[in-house]
Formats: sequence, C-alpha cells, structure tokens
Amino acid sequence: MKVLVIQQKMIGDVLTSTILLEALRHKYPNAQLDYLINEHTLPVVLNNPYINNTLIFTKEAESSKKALFKLATSIRHTKYDVVIDVYSKFSSNFITFYSTAKTRISKYKWYTSFIYTHSFKEHKIPNTNAGLAIENRMQLLKPIYPDDIAAIKPKIYLTQSEIDAAKDKLTQYNVNLSQPLFMISALGSSDKKTYPLRYMAQLIDLIVSKTKGYILLNYIPKQKGDIEKLYSYCSVETKKHIHLDVYGKSLREFIAISYHCNAIIGNEGGAINMAKAIEKPTFAIFSPWIKKDAWSMFDDGEKNDSMHLKDVKPNLYNNKKLSVIKQEFNTFYNEFSPDLIRPKLNTFLKNNL
Repeated sequence: MKVLVIQQKMIGDVLTSTILLEALRHKYPNAQLDYLINEHTLPVVLNNPYINNTLIFTKEAESSKKALFKLATSIRHTKYDVVIDVYSKFSSNFITFYSTAKTRISKYKWYTSFIYTHSFKEHKIPNTNAGLAIENRMQLLKPIYPDDIAAIKPKIYLTQSEIDAAKDKLTQYNVNLSQPLFMISALGSSDKKTYPLRYMAQLIDLIVSKTKGYILLNYIPKQKGDIEKLYSYCSVETKKHIHLDVYGKSLREFIAISYHCNAIIGNEGGAINMAKAIEKPTFAIFSPWIKKDAWSMFDDGEKNDSMHLKDVKPNLYNNKKLSVIKQEFNTFYNEFSPDLIRPKLNTFLKNNL
C-alpha cells in the first residue's frame, strides 16, 4: 500500500501531522508512507523513521500553476492508494483530485467534499489533554485504521552528533550547563502572536530571580533588533544572566540547543511544539486569538503548561468573534499583564527544577 500525507503551512502543523505516519507505520509496517510538506519545515522531519519519502512543496509550486501541475503529475505517477490531505487547501485539493487515489481523506468543507471519498467535521471540544490538533488529525485515519488509536505525541529525532555539537557550542560561549538554563520563545511568528516585549521582560526577570538560572533567546539574525529591545527592558541583574549572542543558526541547531535547556518558555508556536517533541518541559503563552483547546497539546499542569487570556479574563470574550480579536490583538495583549501569569509560571518553575 502507498500512502501520501499532505500537510502545508507552518512548522508546528507539519510536526504534529507526523503522528499520522507513525500510527500508519504500526498498522502497516510494509507500506510506503510519503509526506508532502513545505520546504522550510523539512528540519522537523529529518531522521523520522516512519517516513519513506519526504516530498517538497516548493515556493514555486505555491505561486506557479505550471509548477503545481508538474508536482501533481509526479504524484499521480506514483499511484498512491491513499491520500490524506490534512488542511484541504486549494493546491492540496488539486493534488489530491489529480492523484487518482482510490481513498482520499480530508477535513470537511462543503465546497471541496466532492474531491474526497471520506471527509470529517472537526471536533470543537477536546476529549483528552492531547488537544484538538491531535484528535482531529487522528480521526482522518478512520477509513484505513478503524481500530481505536491512543493519542500519539509528535517526535523529533536528533542525532547524537547534533546533541554533542550543541553542547560544545554552549560550552564555547561559556554557558554553564550545571546551572538552570531556559530557552525563551520571545518572538512569535508574527506581531499578532508575540506577547508584548515589555511584559515578556518582566517574566524573564521573574525566571532569573526565582531560579538564578541563565537565559537563551530564540531568534534569527534579522530579529536582532526586537531581541535587543527585549533585552533593554530587562533588569540590570537579569541582563547578567542572558546569553544574548547564543542562538541556533539553523532550525536543527536550535532544537539541539533546546535539548540542553531545563525548559522552554514563551510564545505558543513552533518552538514550544518542537520542545515537546524532544520531551522538554514547556510553558506557553497563547495569543489572545488562538484557540487553546487546539494547541495546548498534552498539557498536564506540570511538565507542560500554558496560559491564555481567556483563562483569567473570560468576560473579555463575550460575543467576540476570533476574527475581531485577531484584529484587536494589541488591546487584548495589553489586558494580559505579567501579574496574571506569574502565579502559574512560579508553580511551573518549582515543578521543573
């Protein structure tokens, strides 16, 4: 049997959907399991033992109908028996339809349902602490995996050489690995997913004062200006504990550096998802317009915890559509002061040191 899973969009999405391939590998050990993803997300699936072939959805295929048709044609020639299209975008609709696979599975959308042999309406309320992002993906397997399946945690597979190289780098930068070390996910994928820097600085001050630990910041060079602004908001004592110039120069290096940290704390998103995938404790701060039920994956209140403005100020959400909250994100973020987060963050730090 040949199966193609299609997952577009961001790193967290691609990482999460690897659970489909893991589940299928256990059920069909001899199947050909291929994964079609965006180019920038490739690092989170490297060395994954459940994937036979990783296919790349290039930027050209995203912008050119000719390139998209070429990709779809190559997929058609592979003659997949099953195509699972996780997000049902226009390009994946076309690829799935053109594939001629006998079994075509996706989430339900009334205007694309004719393309698929099976489609599922997404659940709105989670049944477990795995979260909706996991549960809604798992139901896509029902047509070819009717048995009950326990929720699977996404995993990233680092090599020992990557782990050792990251340790050497930290040592070269005089990072004392015998002291508590925290990776801060300081910047989200956009302003709309970034906790205000002046607030984040206060939380970093708290982490340092409570643990006497040291701080690494997750960023890429073009974000250095924002990171320096965050640094300027921190207290004089906290600045002594921040290794400002230590960062992962690639996504794999960032993951390997995070492996040596006690915990990853900050904006919900790819960094938090990757940390969970290497079994590191995480504390996530959700953007006011993101659904916590979907992405608070496997939160247990101890090793993995998170906070959402709605947890502490639910009245702000009365009769408000998420689309409106997204546009007014600054107003909502301003309501999400560090004082609301400190008690839970304090408990998290005590549980993970």
